[in-house]
Amino acid sequence: MRIRDPIHGTIDVSGEEKAVIDSRFYQRLRHVRQLGFGDLAFPGGTHTRHAHSLGAMHVASRVFLAVTARSNLPAPVRERFNAAVRLAVLCHDLGHMPLSHASESIAPQRALLRLPAWLDPVAEGEQATHEDFTAKLLLDSSLTPLIQESYAPLGITPEAAVGLITGARPPKDPGFSHDGVDWTPLLRAIVSGELDADRMDYLLRDSFYTGVNYGRYDMDWLVSNLNPAIKDGRAYLALSRAAAFAFEDFLLSRHHMFLSVYYHHTSVNFDHMLRRYYEEAPGEFEIPADPEAFLFCDDVALWYALRRSKNRWAQRIASRQGFKLLAQFTERDVGYDLEVLRSALVTGGFEHFTVESRGVLSKYFAEGSGPSLFIIDVSTGRLTEVARYTPLYQRYKGAVRLSRVYVRPDQIEDARNMMARLLGQAVRE
Repeated sequence: MRIRDPIHGTIDVSGEEKAVIDSRFYQRLRHVRQLGFGDLAFPGGTHTRHAHSLGAMHVASRVFLAVTARSNLPAPVRERFNAAVRLAVLCHDLGHMPLSHASESIAPQRALLRLPAWLDPVAEGEQATHEDFTAKLLLDSSLTPLIQESYAPLGITPEAAVGLITGARPPKDPGFSHDGVDWTPLLRAIVSGELDADRMDYLLRDSFYTGVNYGRYDMDWLVSNLNPAIKDGRAYLALSRAAAFAFEDFLLSRHHMFLSVYYHHTSVNFDHMLRRYYEEAPGEFEIPADPEAFLFCDDVALWYALRRSKNRWAQRIASRQGFKLLAQFTERDVGYDLEVLRSALVTGGFEHFTVESRGVLSKYFAEGSGPSLFIIDVSTGRLTEVARYTPLYQRYKGAVRLSRVYVRPDQIEDARNMMARLLGQAVRE
């Protein structure tokens, strides 16, 4: 089967992949928007997790085939590894909740999913994430036997796919070794890493549909300069030095997309109001732990609940009557004191809320994870961890904190006048 995509052109789909795509669990993603409330700020941003996952699968294959063209993997092994990576990337967003990340605040406790013990231990009271739901759907739902049957001839199991998505090691060897080399780190890096197929697709796709340029980067040059690097019996993803500048551009593209699109003040505004709705109307809309019930938990179901609700936040969301932005600033801006502003708003009787967003260059670097990408000198084979090679990590090691203050619409003019007087006084002092 072939699918036409506005970002990548023609996407080829195998029979096994078609079976997964045709399943109800994958088709659910047609009703989960990639950018949540993003279309309120960017009217074209109505694309879905369904389309993104197809595109990411295509990118994963491009990366894998480019890398392994420089390896001695035999064709049957390449075919199996490629199919496993494509399956993992195709399914990596299955567990996303309505309006993407905004609904994770009401996810059930992770313990209710009854995930197998080989995944990360469950802390008491810990909430499930979309990644936990993805693992549940792949390992313990009516999708599980479909994958088992479709991928059995290739020797690929649902557990192997979950291992690539989560980074956990399945109890049974997933079979990603060949000739004494474990290829798991490289395959995992394509699925989720510093230069993974997920990011490579969503940056281009989100940039295209929102009409901004920040997410554009040189994918062709990056892909053509990727290599396998064998170190201590393990294969890693490595980028030749000739493309290091293109990788830096890629990093900055993601960083700027977060600051300008993903953390746009309108999206942040409505995300916060949705959380307030969940807090004030508990149980009115829930994320079910049962996989079959989860099938009906999508954007359509949430919008239906919001439109019928008597809750004030739900009504504001449904009628697109958000609070108004009073102020936004980062730690680099001078003359703003969030606590002083909050105090003045409380004293003045203004209904308001504040939201802080953190933009980081790389979550992997910030979390201190092991390297998922190396820079390689192809003439000598010398490897350098990417975080040591580019100065961008040190330059942007601190998060950019975006502070926003929102005020009830009918009070915004008075609040602006009050803030102007407050800031003017602060400057004079």
